[in-house]
Amino acid sequence: MKLYLIGDSISIHYGPFLKKYLGGLIEYSRKEGEEEALLNLDRPQGANGGDSSMVLDFLNAKKSAGGIPADVLLLNCGLHDIKSDPKTGAKQVPIELYKKNLAEILRVAAGMRLSTVWIRTTPCFEKIHNAGKNDFHRFYSDCVAYNSAADKIMETERIPSIDLFSFTLNLGDGIYCDHVHFHEHIRKKQAAFIAGWLLAYKENFCR
Repeated sequence: MKLYLIGDSISIHYGPFLKKYLGGLIEYSRKEGEEEALLNLDRPQGANGGDSSMVLDFLNAKKSAGGIPADVLLLNCGLHDIKSDPKTGAKQVPIELYKKNLAEILRVAAGMRLSTVWIRTTPCFEKIHNAGKNDFHRFYSDCVAYNSAADKIMETERIPSIDLFSFTLNLGDGIYCDHVHFHEHIRKKQAAFIAGWLLAYKENFCR
């Protein structure tokens, strides 16, 4: 089974560990440009998939160029969508547009004959995230709302989901290395959780 990952900076951090854990079992690749993405994880570029509008544009470009050589699309977007203007409260991608984008992303992926697996967006907390951060804010309630919106779409379209949100939330306190990203030992646990899910999924996928 060939896997292609597109996700935000969280996936860039757990990605190398996920690749290691899947070695020899599932062929792993992802959106290219990790070095570029690491220059500024808050400003999506390179391997950072960014918000749902950016993901949709990227997948449309891939489809026009001939598709993605994979069986499964491992997909996440949400953290950049919920970015809020500190002055107006406006979201980078309003939730109604987010839902439309997700539905279209699934349609484009299906057009490339990819089986999509959704990853629920990891939690963020305003007391940690917004302290001293003036260019944009994030709120836990928005993370929950956007995850809930995605849940309904994935359930309707029968898209399997990996609940990285709940898994990460259950890891306790002291998990963040900055405003929204995680310490390395947390990244390893996230990768192990996803790898275990994917290996179980592979058993049914390859039958």
